[in-house]
Order: sequence, then structure tokens, then C-alpha cells
Amino acid sequence: MATTSDSSVSFDETDTRSDEMNSTIEQWVDDLVAGVDDAQASEEFQEWLDVQSRFHDYSYRNTLLIKRQCPEATRVAGYRTWQEDFDRYVQEGESAIWIWAPIITKQCPECENSPSYHENSDCDYDQTPPEEWSKGLVGFRPASVFDISQTDGEPLPELDTEAIGDADDLVDRLTDAADELGVTVRIVPEAEWAHGEAKGICEQLSLVDVQPLVEVRDRENEADLARTLIHEYAHTLLHFDVDDDTERSKREVEAEAVAYVVGRYCELDTSGSAFYLAAWESDDPEVVRERLGRISRTAAELIDVLEESSAC
Repeated sequence: MATTSDSSVSFDETDTRSDEMNSTIEQWVDDLVAGVDDAQASEEFQEWLDVQSRFHDYSYRNTLLIKRQCPEATRVAGYRTWQEDFDRYVQEGESAIWIWAPIITKQCPECENSPSYHENSDCDYDQTPPEEWSKGLVGFRPASVFDISQTDGEPLPELDTEAIGDADDLVDRLTDAADELGVTVRIVPEAEWAHGEAKGICEQLSLVDVQPLVEVRDRENEADLARTLIHEYAHTLLHFDVDDDTERSKREVEAEAVAYVVGRYCELDTSGSAFYLAAWESDDPEVVRERLGRISRTAAELIDVLEESSAC
């Protein structure tokens, strides 16, 4: 999905400026939706999806346990799973991350205990023999897993979601815009980054200061650094006071769609956003169009802020 065919787009101050901006943004969002469809159908995405499907979807309780023991964890699996499914090996001396694994075995239809516990219980169920009982959850046991950072071996397939192009002074103008947007922004050196593989985060500055804090991981690719700043700014404008985990994927869709539109306006190639959104909303790219109004308003606000500093 090329993004250079309509480079140097500008929205001059005219009576029709708002209509022209909305029309252009709507067309770009249509292009993004088409790009997500193409991305989903690609061999690269299907290979990535196949690998992701082999990772276990952990419960909320286990997710908290993992993050408490290894805050930077991104992909975890058991010792043998790393070997057999991914051809990777846990490095010598690595400490395990402990979680609760479900115990699934035959269970009594009445007391719901496993056969061994049932024998020592007061339950007198005897209508069917234990070998005919259905399997079910009878408890949990400690189990060890390891993060991908603790392993070596064959690389996992990655999606190329980076923006590319000549960012010029865009990063500087975006950081200068923080005050006008009511945001505190920090570009954190790679060596000091404490948020795993995330490129950026948006959170409350402190318990006293409720101003949004945006932190982005520094990198050589300034076009992608700018795209990440725009993405996190979109979160501050759209989602900072929203606390609903069920909407998380749709919030990512909105923020990345804004980053795509504003990045495209600034003549960056943000076609990698299609893979980003495919990974979040692989079953429904139309959610981008459904949220067009919110995406359009936020993109327009950020474009206006950038235009005030100078033309992109």
C-alpha cells in the first residue's frame, strides 16, 4: 500500500478547508482498510498468525504473575514448548517464571473431584465407573515458563510495521507540541527502556499530577519514532480517561489509524500500519471505518497543531 502518490497534501485556510480535510482523511482511511485486508491475506501475516496461535492465552491471574516476576516479558512458553514448537532453547542459568497450570482429568459428576480424591471423599456417587467420567478442571499446579528473552534459537516471524521516510524535524515539532496538547513527553534511550518490546506508552504522570505522560523508545528510524509519538498522542486525546480492557483492541485501532493518517500527511510511508492493525483486529478491519469520526477529529487536531509550527 503506497503512501506517496498524494504527497505534499496541504490544507490551506479557505472556506472549504474542513470539508477538504475530512474528505482526504476519509479516503486515506479507506486506503488503510484496503491495506489491512491485503495484509491479512499475505503469506507473511499468515505465517506470523500461525506462530502466535501456538502461544497459550494466559488467564488474567497468570498474566499478573508473569508481569510481577518478569515485567519485560512479551512471549512466554514452557521449556519443552520452546524446544518442540519453536526450535528455541532456554539459556543456561535462567530463572523460571512460575504460573498456575490447570489440572484437567476425569472428575466425578457429583463431587467434581478426580478419581483419587473421590475415593477418599464422602461422596457416594457410583452410577458410572471412573473410566467413563468426563474430563474437567479439578485444580491447579505450579508450572514454569520462560520468556522469549530467556531463549536462543530460530527467530520468530515478525511483521514489518515500521514507518519509513524523511522525518526532517517532525520529531522535534511533535515534542514541542506536547505543551499545547497537555502532555508530558519523554524520549527514552534504548538502554533505559523498561517497557519490553513496546515502542511507546501512555500513562498518568503521577498520583498527584493527572497530566498524561507519553514515553517512547528512542531509535535510529526517526520516521517510526514520529509515528509512535503520534500514536501515543492519539491515545492521550482519545483514551486517557477510559478504563475498559474489553475495548483495548479498538483503542489500538483508533490510535494507529490516527498515526497512519497524520504520518501520511507528513509524507511518511506508514503502510506498515496495515500489519499493525491486522494483528489487533484480524477479523474485522471495518472497525476502522466504524470509528472514522473519532479518528478523523483526532487526526485533524494533530495536523492543525503541526501546521501551526510549520508546514510538514
